[in-house]
Amino acid sequence: MPYYIKKESVKKKPRKSGTRTLINKLDKIFSLYIRLRDSKPFGYKAFKCISCGQIKPFAKADCGHYYSRSKMSTRYDEDNCHSECNFCNRFKSDHLDGYRENLIRKIGQSRFDLLRSHSNQVKKWSEFELQQLIKYYSALVDKMLEEK
Repeated sequence: MPYYIKKESVKKKPRKSGTRTLINKLDKIFSLYIRLRDSKPFGYKAFKCISCGQIKPFAKADCGHYYSRSKMSTRYDEDNCHSECNFCNRFKSDHLDGYRENLIRKIGQSRFDLLRSHSNQVKKWSEFELQQLIKYYSALVDKMLEEK
């Protein structure tokens, strides 16, 4: 087709970014909730890393997942997510060894086994479920920030 002949404009289909946008929004609010939850015993100023056990300032906290975020069935499971220092979560390759030990100590063997079985399930979140989780965790975060 010669360059001077205009192609007919094709109507673009609407993007299905609604779910992706909601997941990103929920990731942020859920991460903040987990970090606040684990820093509550320290007056929201510090936290204890689930992997290395060190007490560090709140600014160094990440929301660490024992089972990867790619497993949607446990992505927003509070037993799977705990505050972890930036170094352990991002750079330490063997951080899951300490994480596992401390996680079992924190939640118990039976809940850990239940978490493992949940991690092997397939989950596809609906937009409604994601919206409800955003509302729920937003309310919890607001409450914690008022206590702060």
